[in-house]
Amino acid sequence: MFTLSRSIARASVPVLLAAAAGLAQPGAAYGAPAGEPGEPVSATAPACVQYAASWRYTFVTNNCDTPQRLTVRYRDAATPPCRTAAPGDTVTFPGYGVGGDEVLGVNLCSCEAG
Repeated sequence: MFTLSRSIARASVPVLLAAAAGLAQPGAAYGAPAGEPGEPVSATAPACVQYAASWRYTFVTNNCDTPQRLTVRYRDAATPPCRTAAPGDTVTFPGYGVGGDEVLGVNLCSCEAG
């Protein structure tokens, strides 16, 4: 039978705990927090930004006169990476999925370092 030495087992526990903590963070399924480092999510997008959510995709359309840097807000607090939408463009984000995670709205991403 295979056994681990105590030193290997002790060294493995912190690594396993760190890995498990990383997977448990909201948004981990998307592989990245909203935006890039130094690009935090700020306020709700203006009314000229509209979205339509389905189980597979969420389509966000920028009807504003200026480009918008956007992300979608979900009930489980997952935050997919930010995307830039030029005036008239539609960008795609994950939908609410088969688990029914509700899309709550669209947020602006701040380009300021925070």
